[in-house]
Amino acid sequence: MWLDDLYHALDPVALAAGPVVIRWYGLAYFFGFVCAAIAIRRTARRWGFLMSVDDLTTLMVGIAFGVIIGARLAYVIFYGDGYYLQNPLEVLVPVGGGIRGMSFHGGLVGAIAGGAIACRHLRWSIPTTCDLAVIGAPLGLFFGRCANFINGELWGKETSLPWGVMFWDTGGGHVYRHPSQLYEALLEGVLMFAILYLLSRRRPARPQGTFLGTFLALYGCFRFLIEFVRLPDAQLGYLLGTDWLTMGQCLSLPLVAVGVAVVTWAHRARCPQALLLGKARRS
Repeated sequence: MWLDDLYHALDPVALAAGPVVIRWYGLAYFFGFVCAAIAIRRTARRWGFLMSVDDLTTLMVGIAFGVIIGARLAYVIFYGDGYYLQNPLEVLVPVGGGIRGMSFHGGLVGAIAGGAIACRHLRWSIPTTCDLAVIGAPLGLFFGRCANFINGELWGKETSLPWGVMFWDTGGGHVYRHPSQLYEALLEGVLMFAILYLLSRRRPARPQGTFLGTFLALYGCFRFLIEFVRLPDAQLGYLLGTDWLTMGQCLSLPLVAVGVAVVTWAHRARCPQALLLGKARRS
């Protein structure tokens, strides 16, 4: 199968020079944040807001720290299954190094918290900044899921489809499996970015909350559906005695509910987008 051949031709290590090892997973974070920043600034300009490189950097640093801290803590809490109570030092320094063992849902909460702190420093509107940020976020998700595929992690159930992949080198056995990482890259990354980008093209910009709510609802739906072909984390398995309900689905359903609620509020309140508190700085 062609995708299986591609997977086994890829090396998780992008560059190695002596003691310096650069992995695709780390590069995915870097490229994801850079591309998201570009999308944020271009959208802000299209909406008529000035955003300096320094201010944008401040925002992205706040979001980056929030993503990493939130994603790691959420993984420890929701996916650790008590392991980290016995090995507390591994919360900060995972075995094998790197930043593996991350949860998107925690990263989302962390990103909002880190971004909100940056907004208070910049005196930016948090709702408008959230709307701008989630337009770029799917680009980061795309790179992250592609890196999951290269790492051979988070693979799916067995399949006979022609694009199945054998993840035998990372514990998946000698059977073809759904490349669920790439399904997520396409739905949560490419498709979601296309939808949010098209929505952002309208002038004047759609009301505050429209994009955040749409992002939450779409991500929750896509993740819930993909979990049906993705194997659950081995330490948790399926929940509540079922043979289908996963932790990912349990954490995604609230996102759908919150997303729908935010979109409904945005439609009723119709608060115009404004980047600076008190006034909108126009280009």
